[in-house]
Amino acid sequence: MSSNGWQVNQSDREVSAGIIEGCRQGDRAAFHALYQTYKDKVYSISLYFFHGDDMAASDATQQVFLKLLTGIGQFRGGSEFSTWLYRMVVNTCLDSAKSGRRRADVGALERLAAPESAEEDLARAEVAGKVQAALSSLPPKLRLPVLLRYFEDLSYGEMAETLNCSMGTVASRLHQGHKLLAEKLKKLRGATAAK
Repeated sequence: MSSNGWQVNQSDREVSAGIIEGCRQGDRAAFHALYQTYKDKVYSISLYFFHGDDMAASDATQQVFLKLLTGIGQFRGGSEFSTWLYRMVVNTCLDSAKSGRRRADVGALERLAAPESAEEDLARAEVAGKVQAALSSLPPKLRLPVLLRYFEDLSYGEMAETLNCSMGTVASRLHQGHKLLAEKLKKLRGATAAK
């Protein structure tokens, strides 16, 4: 039990109905518990969507929680709360990208300017950077299913509901995303080997 009276089991993927009801009634402690439970997941999806742009991901995360604060009453419980929230994240990221609110990739510049660490850390960071670059270069309709499946561990049904499409479409987009991601990583490996 937390000091604010709201219990959140971090091993569970869902917050309790009581916390959601508390948010609907304007309970700040309940909203704080909800925020603490989902902030990292929302930020992570946003960060990958915006190609590692920390500022754009932070902006999107803030927009999601502002929308959540004002729109929690729209959640009817017909699906899991996380599915409803991820749909909000997807819509916010897509809307931000369409309106041109993306910023330059300041995070990438900061990583380049950072002093080098041990060889293993550098190699690990290089591989992670390549994967992130390849994933970020996927079109949003292919990138989002990959993020939701492998970073948020959503089922096909949850992804279909989140992305507002059929499970067949999810499977097709995942397949296309895997194929394109493999091609991009192969090209990145080839470019690195040629150096």
